Amino acid sequence: MSRSHTDTAPATAEAATPAHGPMTHFRWAIVVMLFLATTINYIHRSSISFLKPVLDVELGWSQQDFGNLIMITALAYAVGYAMAGRLLDWIGVRLGYTLSMACWSVAATAQAFLTALTPFAIARGALGFTQGGNFPSAIKAVTEYFPRRERAFAIGLFNTGSGVGAIICPLLVAWLAKHYGWRETFLITGSLGFVWVVLWLLLYRPPDRHPRVSPAELALIRSDGAQPAVARISWLSLLGHRQTWAFIVGMAMSAPVWWFYVNWMPDFLNRQHGIKLGAAAPPLMTIFMVSNLGSITGGWLSMRLLKRGWSINASRKTAMLAFAMCAVPVWLTPLVDNVWVAVALVSLAAAAHCGFVANLFALVSDTVPFKAVSSVIGIGGMAAALAGAFAAKMIGMVLDKTGDNYMIPFAVASFAYLVALLTMHLLLPRWQSMKMPPA
Repeated sequence: MSRSHTDTAPATAEAATPAHGPMTHFRWAIVVMLFLATTINYIHRSSISFLKPVLDVELGWSQQDFGNLIMITALAYAVGYAMAGRLLDWIGVRLGYTLSMACWSVAATAQAFLTALTPFAIARGALGFTQGGNFPSAIKAVTEYFPRRERAFAIGLFNTGSGVGAIICPLLVAWLAKHYGWRETFLITGSLGFVWVVLWLLLYRPPDRHPRVSPAELALIRSDGAQPAVARISWLSLLGHRQTWAFIVGMAMSAPVWWFYVNWMPDFLNRQHGIKLGAAAPPLMTIFMVSNLGSITGGWLSMRLLKRGWSINASRKTAMLAFAMCAVPVWLTPLVDNVWVAVALVSLAAAAHCGFVANLFALVSDTVPFKAVSSVIGIGGMAAALAGAFAAKMIGMVLDKTGDNYMIPFAVASFAYLVALLTMHLLLPRWQSMKMPPA
């Protein structure tokens, strides 16, 4: 992780980019669209959880019924993540993101018209499958619109949509359900995606064909130099490259920790500190708000190091190491008596996760040919979803065996990032591009 690595030339300062008239900043409008899509993605996926008490009564669902719906969504998401990644590399991000958002919005809206469990399972499966296109699309858009030195920062910015969605969703869904009903809630939240599709089609074009991107901004976007033309890349051939496996390891070891915080913190706060569901909103909102700061800081840190002349290898790995270290204190969480000290520890760890992941996603945009970016994101995302499902099963078993003692899950969460980074470094000692046959 030394600065002496020369696998990738240090980024030059923005001032070194040749001037071609006035500088526009349209690429940041693309980040806003990616942020909105990620927020909508979270709202559509999570609305059913907050409507569960009403749906249990009106539709007669059991706990097992609801658990099966969540499992179907997760498994479909894993498959959709991989398949969407491949599709996007064929048809491009403008059309691919449009199809993904439109299809998952149809599935989200369709829930308003359903009553039986089987149709709900089909709708949830369709929702999970089509939502798999969100992150492959977003990372490919960042790769197309940003130079390497700004990519992690752009990824960190749009990924705050996950945290914002986690904050907005319970408030929005509760208000809509109270004033209009659960069917109308699905309709209104589902319609958000269709509004986004219209805006996306109006705004998005490749930067070299966009009238709102000036020659100066295009020169900045292309300041890393043109990528060499490569032959068509098969999906399976990507598994023969260390870059793909480094990303798989990072995703499979970090994503389950995030879902542990999302899915188990309400139960932990209740059992450890006596915080009932109605009083859990302030602690949970604090965790997700702080996590957004980590997402932004993670991208900013590596961008700052790159602008100071550090190599891609040193910048990304140093940032990831810093955030991996910030996650370590979370193992103390079950040992503290004060609820807000526990919330502070988990907030720091959640922020560390987001900062780590901003640079992890940048690994793909930095080292994978543009034609294969979404495919590799899809492979890693599938691995993350499957690892998350397995981890959830194991956490439940551990808690049952230990009488709801959270020491083991928090201990694993505290060191997962360090182990992931070490493994990634062994797989990819230098942050270098895939070697692909020329076209």
